[in-house]
Amino acid sequence: MAAGILSIIMRWMHLSSMATLLGGILYWRLVLTPASQALPADALAALGDKAATIFRPLVWASIGGLLVSGVYRFLTAPSPPPIYHMIFGIKMLLALHVFAVAILIARPANPRRTRMLTGTVISGLLIVLLSAWLRYISSQPS
Repeated sequence: MAAGILSIIMRWMHLSSMATLLGGILYWRLVLTPASQALPADALAALGDKAATIFRPLVWASIGGLLVSGVYRFLTAPSPPPIYHMIFGIKMLLALHVFAVAILIARPANPRRTRMLTGTVISGLLIVLLSAWLRYISSQPS
């Protein structure tokens, strides 16, 4: 019973951390960036820096939640088929990319933030796709 509750908590932590990190990045890139383009350069920079300052604790909390819950899920998962490991490895490389860039975009005075957000949106959505594929593979009878 306790292991089942822990699994539910870890799954919730993983999904909510992913939603917070990727949702924040998607909102910033697809809504906040276009909406703020009409601002003067100094106001645009101030808005970006303020958004970065507010987003930074969410980035760190999300990364922590994803690492803790991801390690738990990996260690408690049943033995998957060989293709699972290949897809999982690609997913981990993309996740490291998202983590690193999320930390960089949450720093003030980053003139390349929009470009970095675009790449991170792409990587994040690919991670979601690969996660769905891994879930499908692991649910198939061996």
